[in-house]
Amino acid sequence: MVISTRTKFTDQLNEVEGLVRRFGEKTVADVRAAGLAVTGDKGAAEGVMEGRKAEDRLRSAIENTCLDIMLLQQPLIGVDLRFVTGSFRMVSDLSHIDSMTRDAVFLAEEIPAKAAKKLEKEFTTLSAYAANMVNKAVDAFCTTDVEMAQQVMEADTAVNDLYAEAEEKLVGLIRDGKSSAQYLPELLMVAKYFERMGDLAKRIAAWAVFRATGEHTVAEKESQRLVQLGSEE
Repeated sequence: MVISTRTKFTDQLNEVEGLVRRFGEKTVADVRAAGLAVTGDKGAAEGVMEGRKAEDRLRSAIENTCLDIMLLQQPLIGVDLRFVTGSFRMVSDLSHIDSMTRDAVFLAEEIPAKAAKKLEKEFTTLSAYAANMVNKAVDAFCTTDVEMAQQVMEADTAVNDLYAEAEEKLVGLIRDGKSSAQYLPELLMVAKYFERMGDLAKRIAAWAVFRATGEHTVAEKESQRLVQLGSEE
């Protein structure tokens, strides 16, 4: 009976990891497709917009399996506990990233192709960076690779810099009186979506560190920030 229970438990853990990898692969593909879509690829845009149901199925499958494990496999401790709780939490970040790809594509459809061309290079680079961050973050979580997770966190600086460059370029368009400047809010928001995807990939990397070490750096930094704000009041 004990052996049978343990086998089921191991199967459930393997199922969660497999689902997390599949969700990660889908999200990475959608981030890359969104980069193509916002620069005019209609096929990529359609593919991204049709991905909502697959996202919902994967998120539900992961969350439900994690809940089953937490409710039925007691006591759940140590590495196994961190894996299950980390998976349950990080799936929300993956879901947000995947949703943002559709938001970016939907918004980009309101922008004339000529205007979008002004930031084609920036959009392409931002999406490539964000996709790479998500891919490495999920891999770091599944392999408990702390070094890789730290690389993802460090890469967020480059994404922030790219966003700042896009913002500066748009300001230049306004200064030069370009007609594309009237689409500033939409163009800037599309760039911002990719920058936010990088932020969420960084959060996933933090869950990878948590799985490996039990320390959740994002949560700790937020706590430190709140303490600092409290001392300043």
